[in-house]
Amino acid sequence: MSDASLNSTETQAYDAGFGDYFALLKPRVMTLVVFTALVGLIAAPVAVHPIVGIAAILFIAVGGGASGALNMWWDADIDAVMKRTAKRPIPSGRITGDEAFAFGMALAGISVVMLALATNFLAAALLAFTIFFYVVIYTMWLKRWTPQNIVIGGAAGAFPPMIGWAAATGSISVESILMFALIFMWTPPHFWALALFTKMDYDNAEVPMLTVTHGRRSTRVHILVYTVLLAILAVGLGFTSIGGPLYLTVAIFLNARFLKGAVDIWRRDEDMAEADRFLTERKFFKASLIYLFAHFGAIAVEAMLMPYGWGGW
Repeated sequence: MSDASLNSTETQAYDAGFGDYFALLKPRVMTLVVFTALVGLIAAPVAVHPIVGIAAILFIAVGGGASGALNMWWDADIDAVMKRTAKRPIPSGRITGDEAFAFGMALAGISVVMLALATNFLAAALLAFTIFFYVVIYTMWLKRWTPQNIVIGGAAGAFPPMIGWAAATGSISVESILMFALIFMWTPPHFWALALFTKMDYDNAEVPMLTVTHGRRSTRVHILVYTVLLAILAVGLGFTSIGGPLYLTVAIFLNARFLKGAVDIWRRDEDMAEADRFLTERKFFKASLIYLFAHFGAIAVEAMLMPYGWGGW
């Protein structure tokens, strides 16, 4: 079990504030959860009352935040030795493990129950499974056990558009699965690029990230392979009912640039200056953030234009 639970009874140096609890929710990750869930809701072929839609997105966001809090509770020992995460609320002593656990569990329960009441039981069940998958399957098991942690575990971050679609339609469809697949295939190259320029963090924390277990060269090859597969999927999605000319244009342009970034990482020399290596990897990582938001933004615009005779095929 995580050292977070062992240290959870330690006394805090001061009372935690709103900002400390908000940080437990992983707000940057929550932004992606909210946005992709909203796109799933907008792209669905069923009109949703604005109040219902707002409630659905709110409770999906709360569920995502619950996952983040529970992840930080369990991973406090890892976070404490990684520079990127050492200032998080638990390792920095601003919030105890027990408080984070109680906070996360409360939010998880509230989000699932309220989403069921606001929309339907399928959407709530998907949200509950997403929280379970992220906390138990990924955080407690895969992350510390296999270098494929982010490949399999990436499914947790891919569920939000399916939840949004289910909230609107009460069903799962090919379209919602394709949106899931887009995020699922994007996640490995996104996180492997991050791991390349934060490799020592994972070494120190003894997390079996691909960079640690198989080395940088293998990781760069994996990034290229997954990026090629991602590009095929992303462009192909443009020919489905949630795609269209606008989405296809965006997908072709972005995937051409993303493929170039993956090739640059694959071709670069390990003997080159560390600063130059980091620049290439950071550039690809930042591009990956724009990549996903732009693709889902294009899906949303296609859906919003369709009633006016624009967009779609």
